[in-house]
Amino acid sequence: MNNEPAESTGEDREAVVDELRWKKFGVLDDGFVCLVDVMGDDGSVVQAARVSYGAGTRKVSDDRTLIRYLLRHRHTTPFEMAEIKLLVRVPMDCWRQWIRHRTANVNEYSTRYSIAIDASQATPPESWRSQAESNRQGSGELLNDEVGRELSRTEQELLDHSKRIYQERLDAGVAREQARKDLPLSTYTEAYWKINLHNLLHFLSLRMDEHAQLEIRQYAQVIGTEVVARWCPMAWDAFCDYRLHTTNLSR
Repeated sequence: MNNEPAESTGEDREAVVDELRWKKFGVLDDGFVCLVDVMGDDGSVVQAARVSYGAGTRKVSDDRTLIRYLLRHRHTTPFEMAEIKLLVRVPMDCWRQWIRHRTANVNEYSTRYSIAIDASQATPPESWRSQAESNRQGSGELLNDEVGRELSRTEQELLDHSKRIYQERLDAGVAREQARKDLPLSTYTEAYWKINLHNLLHFLSLRMDEHAQLEIRQYAQVIGTEVVARWCPMAWDAFCDYRLHTTNLSR
């Protein structure tokens, strides 16, 4: 996707947000990322940095230069002046990694009050990965198709069995809070996730990295390229140049 920011007015940004709002971007087999709302944009970053900034008194190119300066020199506070709220559907095992970023406001779907979402992430036969030999928490090469087909078959059996047992418990009158305890981590959950731009860019720098787990990396990729790149194109452009595609050297 083109990372170049567009020359645009505040009115254009509002049109972009209106176009993106409640649009579901699919991730994995049944997950999605959906923009709910935003507060501020590139202009909010610029305004906070200048404090007495007056709308219309600067060229777009000046704003871009300032944003790039702020990001390059890690002046992060102005980026906290823009916020975004997303609705995400994500497998619980992936969500465990996601929720470790404690710099957001979260309200998650409750399986105490509601029946669990009737969807689980299934792995295609060609997508099973081996354990990396040099990285304790990473993946290695793909397993061969024959092994993958058998793994996917037994996975589906497990998912069907778990779903059946869960429903039997509910039908028997078991409390939802207890019936849920044996649901697999592949079960999808949903959550509202609100975060400021500074912390969001930090999240993306970690979760778009090639060392991040593939599944959460796919979510981060969608959030970055489909939402942030259009909502705050100047900040996104600077982020790509100074954080995402950069190399840090030791002394």
